[in-house]
Amino acid sequence: MKTFYFAALFLSLYDASAHAQWQQQTISTDANFRGLCAVSAKVAWVSGTKGTYGRTTDAGRTWTVGTVPGAAKLDFRDVEAFGETTAYLLSAGPGADSRIYKTVDGGKTWILQFTNPDREAFFDAMAFWDDKNGIALSDPVKGQFQLIATADGGTNWQRLSGTNLPPALPNEGAFAASGTCLVTHGKQDVWFCTGGAKTARVFHSHDRGRNWTVGNTPILAGTESAGIFSIAFRDPNHGIIVGGDYRKPNDPGATAAITSDGGKARTLIDKPFAYRSGVAWAKDRWIAVGTSGSNVSQDDGATWKPLDDKNYNSVAFTSTGEGWAVGPAGRIAKFAN
Repeated sequence: MKTFYFAALFLSLYDASAHAQWQQQTISTDANFRGLCAVSAKVAWVSGTKGTYGRTTDAGRTWTVGTVPGAAKLDFRDVEAFGETTAYLLSAGPGADSRIYKTVDGGKTWILQFTNPDREAFFDAMAFWDDKNGIALSDPVKGQFQLIATADGGTNWQRLSGTNLPPALPNEGAFAASGTCLVTHGKQDVWFCTGGAKTARVFHSHDRGRNWTVGNTPILAGTESAGIFSIAFRDPNHGIIVGGDYRKPNDPGATAAITSDGGKARTLIDKPFAYRSGVAWAKDRWIAVGTSGSNVSQDDGATWKPLDDKNYNSVAFTSTGEGWAVGPAGRIAKFAN
């Protein structure tokens, strides 16, 4: 009887994990979503192609959708939001196609805050420490990653000096796949991850981008389509990087690594899943998503279980565990535990 009891208990615990799933939601657009910000249990924002943004204020039961005036040809790869009314959008693209817009009235009006003046630059993502202080990342120009920052809610974006930023490797860049190749944590820390070169690397600043260190990682690299696509931290020390080769989305391999010391050392996870473009901490578990599906880990990344095989680009969760994932053709799904 004891054997049966413990077996039943194990199956019950396993089933509880297995029943965590994505609930597909409806929005009136076929835009390809990559930008996602889970603000609270009720509020989330999304962004994507055709100058599109979307918002829910009722936990995903309904979504409103709109197009930023004059931006219909832009691809908003990242969105960062602060409540129902305030949000920033970043479009990715060469030269002037990289822009930052802001709304303070829930999307009724948008202010163009920044237009990339360098035709060789290509912005990939942005991140904020709070509603006033943020940072945005571009691919390298003449061997140097480009970073801009604001301390006044985006009224002014200033280029950060590259004096203390290690130079880029040949062919190195960041992937504008999910808006999470650049992340902030706490009041000062910021990280960004790279690919496309012989080695996939992670850059870290402990003082909002004034000084930087960089470290190599064991993630798959060596081709322009491979590297780290997303980085996330659950606290200043414990984090994860995920990636792979987006041209080989079903191939398992060196696609994820964890750290317990803020990134000084990273441990490769043995073939946890195929290519993944987004990862997030969901209160008590890690969740990773990509074009071939999504996975969950409840032991801090040591082992992973599949959630589904749907195509997702990005994933985000609130500090209290509410989360969404987004993908192509207007796909939005809410996580149900």
